[in-house]
Amino acid sequence: MMQLEVHIDDHSGFCFGVVYAIEMAEEILDEQGYLYCLGDIVHNDEEVNRLTKKGLKIINHDDLKELRDQKVLIRAHGEPPSTYQLAINNNLTLIDASCPVVLKLQNRIKNSFDKDETIYIYGKHGHAEVIGLLGQTSNKAVVFQDISELDLATLPKNITLYSQTTKSTDKFYEINEILKQNGISVNTNDTICRQVSNRDKELRAFADRFDKIIFVSGTKSSNGKVLYNVCKEKNPNTFFVSNADQIKPDWFNPNETVGICGATSTPMWLMEQVREKILTF
Repeated sequence: MMQLEVHIDDHSGFCFGVVYAIEMAEEILDEQGYLYCLGDIVHNDEEVNRLTKKGLKIINHDDLKELRDQKVLIRAHGEPPSTYQLAINNNLTLIDASCPVVLKLQNRIKNSFDKDETIYIYGKHGHAEVIGLLGQTSNKAVVFQDISELDLATLPKNITLYSQTTKSTDKFYEINEILKQNGISVNTNDTICRQVSNRDKELRAFADRFDKIIFVSGTKSSNGKVLYNVCKEKNPNTFFVSNADQIKPDWFNPNETVGICGATSTPMWLMEQVREKILTF
């Protein structure tokens, strides 16, 4: 058996928005034994499976149109106004676990739209949060996930810039700078969640302390991809896994130190399972 010293990052694991959504879901599951949830409650298959076993039923927007007289959980990512309207029409009770940071952003975008501002959103195409944000503008805002998607020469001279809450702060300010250098007047709104962006700095320090880093995240998590790259940049000996079964003994050498960390959608119990597995090598 190898002697490995294994530590889990204290700052990793669910952000408060996800904790809130899961607590709400578990409360209702304990009461009525089932609950509908619009989309994956969190971008982590292992956690979704755990809750599915407790009676959580994941549905999509097409399923929602057919549903009547039921309780439906809105997850932390938030939803566009059309979902709330549909709920009224179908007599659905919405258990709204939209993250307060996301709701505040939706509100700000709606106010900008009501003032006829030209809105650009730095975010991932098709992401649940971004769909909710776009809905505040009747889908008129422009979403881009990379500055290369924008034709700077033909961009309006005055724009209002927002960001999906889980994007990289550094990248956001880099984009802001490029726009200004191209003669565009930008009304910049830094709407990135500090619980996410601070994790960036914390992870750099964490990744530096160990020989090997195991980054635990679901493959669907945008935030997971960003934070994994932060670790990999700081410590090239960083490995991405979604569950304990993916860990290989030949990643480690005797007497090494191993750090385990994860995304804002990674449950602590999963990181603990990963630690237990490593300690068997």
